[in-house]
Amino acid sequence: MNEENKVNINWFPGHMAKAQRKLKESLGNVDVVIELLDARIPLSSRNPDIDKILSNKPRIIVLNKSDLSDEKISLNWKKYFEKMGQDCILFSIKDSKSTNMFMNKVIHKMNFKLKNWESKGAVGQKLRLMIVGIPNVGKSSFINRICKNSKAKVENRPGVTRSNQWFTCGDKIQILDTPGVLWPKFQDNTTALDLAFTGAIKDQILDVEDLSVRFIEKIRSRYMNNLCERFKLDKSKIENLSSFEILEYIGRKRGALISGAEVDITRISNIVLEEFRSGKLGKITLEIPYDKQGE
Repeated sequence: MNEENKVNINWFPGHMAKAQRKLKESLGNVDVVIELLDARIPLSSRNPDIDKILSNKPRIIVLNKSDLSDEKISLNWKKYFEKMGQDCILFSIKDSKSTNMFMNKVIHKMNFKLKNWESKGAVGQKLRLMIVGIPNVGKSSFINRICKNSKAKVENRPGVTRSNQWFTCGDKIQILDTPGVLWPKFQDNTTALDLAFTGAIKDQILDVEDLSVRFIEKIRSRYMNNLCERFKLDKSKIENLSSFEILEYIGRKRGALISGAEVDITRISNIVLEEFRSGKLGKITLEIPYDKQGE
């Protein structure tokens, strides 16, 4: 299989175009924007139009799903964004400390506004936050964690939230959830694949077998041990195999076979991708800062 072939992904349905317009319209009603990125693919999960859309609106970048990412690389990404002058934190819905850290960051960021309200006697005024991010980045789960008693709809598939929704979080904060927004044209093939690997693009429009082979090709140099440990592979036997042959080997190890003892490639392809997305393959980050900076 030629790894250089372009993956054909066209993904900008009408509701996303509408969501992007509503996002722009909502900016005047909020005090600060929370930009959720996938810690495994921080730049690939970032809308390249976001700076232009948000302009000078105060912003905090949240590297979500940090429990699924390579911690050392995530810390480097945090430094990367901070060097760009952006407030940035790592966040995991599984870590209660993340919520306190986020709340403290928001209060610190918007302290000037809180003091201004206080000086004017505006008692009980709530900070209004807007959550933005691509499909499947975990906005609803994030809101449920922050607000505790909210009822944001959570599903492990892209394109669930279709309209703006307000949630109240304690006595200081209100959060506006927005639909996940992709963009009309991906910058490069790597970005499109990273989004597909993490499930930001619906599997139904992709060749899942090709995608799983490309995924193995992507991680094999840095995370071969993860593959070997999870699927009980003999590393010495797969080092010289092609990525497709590794997929077949995994299929045999898992018993994903059809008649004639042939590997069920579709079934094992779905298994490999699901185990990455759920974290069963271990902590994996697909892009590192110098990948995008050319260092």
